[in-house]
Amino acid sequence: MDLFAIDLIVLVTFGGAVNWTVGFLTTVAIFGIVALGLNLQWGYTGVFNFGVVAFFMVGAYTSALLTLPHPDAVMVTPSGAEVTGVLDYAGGFGLPVPVGWLAGMGAAGALALIVGLPTLRLRHDFLAIATIGIAAILRSIANSIEGLVNRSSGLSGIPRFLDELASGEDYRWVLLGIALLMLIVVYLALQRTVDSPWGRVLRAIRENEDTAKAAGKNTVSFRMQSFVLGGMIMGLGGAIFAHRFGAIAPTSFSDLLGTFLIWAMLMVGGSGNNRGALLGALLVGFFWFGTPLIQEDLPDFLGNRVFMIRQLVIGLLIVVFVVARPQGILPERRRVSRFVSDPDSAGGRWASLRARFAGSGPRSSPEA
Repeated sequence: MDLFAIDLIVLVTFGGAVNWTVGFLTTVAIFGIVALGLNLQWGYTGVFNFGVVAFFMVGAYTSALLTLPHPDAVMVTPSGAEVTGVLDYAGGFGLPVPVGWLAGMGAAGALALIVGLPTLRLRHDFLAIATIGIAAILRSIANSIEGLVNRSSGLSGIPRFLDELASGEDYRWVLLGIALLMLIVVYLALQRTVDSPWGRVLRAIRENEDTAKAAGKNTVSFRMQSFVLGGMIMGLGGAIFAHRFGAIAPTSFSDLLGTFLIWAMLMVGGSGNNRGALLGALLVGFFWFGTPLIQEDLPDFLGNRVFMIRQLVIGLLIVVFVVARPQGILPERRRVSRFVSDPDSAGGRWASLRARFAGSGPRSSPEA
């Protein structure tokens, strides 16, 4: 089962439209968190990461394993039946969900540190190759090792956060609130971080690493910090994702959906700009999750291939924006300093005009 696919609800009633919209916004908020992590790595620091799904996957599995009950414990199926010993996985400590989220962030950050230590000192393409490889390795481990994550059958019954606040279909509103709240917290924290002197160093490294080195900055250390922090944010997104759907499997974490869809969101919205990353998540997510809704209205030769067509369109979107508009829909705002206006903006031109007229006025003669 494709856990990334939102239920195909026929939008013929107001209730159906509300259900689809709530589910869509919840999923897009999770993907927006992951896109913000990639934006920190690539948009602000220029660090390639073509294995986003690896950090997403580690965060999801870590949180699930820590919050699930012990495999031998009695579990209640959706039909109400009590079963034991259905799943075979490590862990099962039954910890609170927030603890699982923090652990998922820590595990994803540790993975970023392990991958980054031998590769960040090398050329950028080595890191890209390493991240692609680590994602494939993790999926292979999940599918082959017995007693780790229940192999290809995956994990189910992952507990929901704050499920005591609502039950049944009403819980979707709680889930939406949680996802949006976490997205806002990550956005605000990341915005303050990149606006700090630390963030300005990242942009300096992205623009010209040799110049940053000449200024006395340890560029490898800063790139590592950005890579690890971005990986932790992706791990948080994966942890929320696991508890949002309640079940995960290795097939849930494909390169197409877990990596290239995130890259498409960032390229379309605008890298180096957190608002652009969120806009891209909303637009690309609407196309990706909304396309199946029109499948029945399309001619047969298109409707039968709608899923292949949307994959093709995602690839074309990345290529078109890289070639025609690499800055994305919301380009990064150029800024020398937070105390200096952008000379190309309206405020900057007005300030330059005032300075010119002020300098051309009569000068008072100095007193003798």
